[in-house]
Amino acid sequence: MIKIDGRIVLIGRAPYVIAEMSGNHNQSLDRALAIVDAAADAGAHAIKLQTYTPDTMTLDLDEGEFFISDPKSLWVGQSMHKLYEQAHTPWDWHAPIMERARERGIACFSSPFDESAVDFLESLDCSAYKIASFECIDLPLIRKAAATGKPLIISTGMATLPEIGEAVEAARGAGCQDLVLLKCTSTYPASPENTHLRTIAHMRELFGCEVGLSDHTMGIGASVAAVALGATVIEKHFTLSRAEGGVDAAFSLEPHELSALVTETERAWQALGEVRYGPTEAETKARLRRRSLYIAEDMKAGEVFTQKNLRRIRPGHGLPPKYYDVLLGKRVTRDVAKGTAVSWELVG
Repeated sequence: MIKIDGRIVLIGRAPYVIAEMSGNHNQSLDRALAIVDAAADAGAHAIKLQTYTPDTMTLDLDEGEFFISDPKSLWVGQSMHKLYEQAHTPWDWHAPIMERARERGIACFSSPFDESAVDFLESLDCSAYKIASFECIDLPLIRKAAATGKPLIISTGMATLPEIGEAVEAARGAGCQDLVLLKCTSTYPASPENTHLRTIAHMRELFGCEVGLSDHTMGIGASVAAVALGATVIEKHFTLSRAEGGVDAAFSLEPHELSALVTETERAWQALGEVRYGPTEAETKARLRRRSLYIAEDMKAGEVFTQKNLRRIRPGHGLPPKYYDVLLGKRVTRDVAKGTAVSWELVG
């Protein structure tokens, strides 16, 4: 059983929904606080930050591999350093954001991107840590976060099976007891065809831990399907408005969509139920709306049941229709009126 700020993350519980703020604050603390409020209003269980500086992420160069030239990238035309400068959450914002989350009754934790970020977040008593997909291979960082003893969530975008195994081994070897892996596709946005949700159950069986989905697809369909396949954590990027822009706005949910995500993933979990056949308690009365055998014409004692006077109709107070062929040709034991439900005492 894993607890994050008192809320249980477990296969037998409703999914734990994380709203990822990332850089959608657009360098405004007021907007960041409004995002926390909107996430709480939508029913999310946690708001997640990212803790880094441009210099802990990359070098301040705007050429070669440090410049984003891929025309298909959302961030084409920027250096990596400038992108991270635009997207990072100032460290002095973390405390007021976490305080607002506490006031609104939701958890707030972060993705550290280097050891200094872990130390800083520990000074704020961060309740959990999330390792981003691109850092899944940074085993020293994983060990550092795991050694805090806090719940650890690791995204696995792009990671091969051996790489995930190494990350899990590093986390557990450093003392992590509460581990969650997230199936993830590291394209922005991700297509449904590249999401491969069937991996969730396999990952759970292979690594013996809770498994969820870090979902970069548009909409909420993939997340709902993931819950049906056993996901216990759902993470989605979140913004107040895609139209207002932001580094991750294009593939982020808006408040009404996050609210729908919380509602529909919980419904998906509720619908899983258990392996069961036969009527549920709620269906008991509905059984009476089934077809059954009824007398369709007034009959005198001794008359024979025929296709004309014996009908398979609703409601379900008579004998089941499976006895229809058995009764044809048999005689009625007494006078019966049209509309009488057939019982064995009428059959001679």
